[in-house]
Amino acid sequence: MTTLGWKALGQWGEDAARIEPLAGGVANDVWSVRVHGQLAVGRLGARSDADLAWETKLLQHLDREGLTVPVPIPTTDGRLFVDGLVVMTYVEGGPAETESDWSRVADTLRRLHQLTQGWPQRPGWRSSTDLLHAATGTKIDLGAMPPEGVARCRAAWARLIGRQTCVVHSDHNPGNIRMTSKRVALIDWDESHVDVPDLDLVLPHNAACLDGDELEIAAQASAAWEAAVCWDDEFAIRRLAEVRAV
Repeated sequence: MTTLGWKALGQWGEDAARIEPLAGGVANDVWSVRVHGQLAVGRLGARSDADLAWETKLLQHLDREGLTVPVPIPTTDGRLFVDGLVVMTYVEGGPAETESDWSRVADTLRRLHQLTQGWPQRPGWRSSTDLLHAATGTKIDLGAMPPEGVARCRAAWARLIGRQTCVVHSDHNPGNIRMTSKRVALIDWDESHVDVPDLDLVLPHNAACLDGDELEIAAQASAAWEAAVCWDDEFAIRRLAEVRAV
C-alpha cells in the first residue's frame, strides 16, 4: 500500500501548504503549515490509525476541559488524520525556566491526570507496571536490554503496583512546554499513554512537592522508563545508571 506522505496535506484544502520544518524528534516529520490562512503544525509519522484516533480524541477532550493543547484541525471532509498526517493548531509561548514556572507546569500536569482517570490505554502501549510481565510495548523492547538492567527497571516499577492510572504526557521537557503569563500549554503528545501519574511529576526544583519517599520512588521509576523507551542511546545508558541495583 502506498501512502500519500505530505501530498495528504491537500485534504485540508487547496491552499494548505508547508512552510518550514520544526524540531519534532526522530519519530515524525514536523512542519509549520498554513491551513485556511492560519499558521498550524503538521506532523507526519508512521503511527497506526488506532493510535492517532486515541491521541486526537484525547486532545479534543483536554481542549474541551480547558487545558491548552494543540487541537486537531479536521480535513475538509471532517477527518482528523490522513495516512499518518495530523494537522494541529499552533501553540504560542516559551519554555519553563524558573521555579515558579515549573510549579505551574506541575499544576497543569495534575489537571491532566485528574481529567483522564480511567482513560483507556493507547493502542499497542504498555504501562510501567504492565512491563513487570510483558517484554514489549510500542517503542520498548526489554529483550534488547541487558538482563541485569531489566531486573533493575522492573524492581523500580514494582514499587508503583496498585496506584491509580491516568494519561501521562511522558515527554514534558522544556521544549514541549509553551508558557505565557496566563496559561501553561503542553505540546508533542506523541509519547503520551496511560500510566502512573508519578512518572510525570519528577520535575526541576521538585515542583510537584513530592515528599522524600514519593520523590525517590518516582525518580527511580521515571529513570527506568526513559532508559527502556530510548534503549540503547547515550541518554538511555545514562538513565539506566541512575536506577539502583537490585
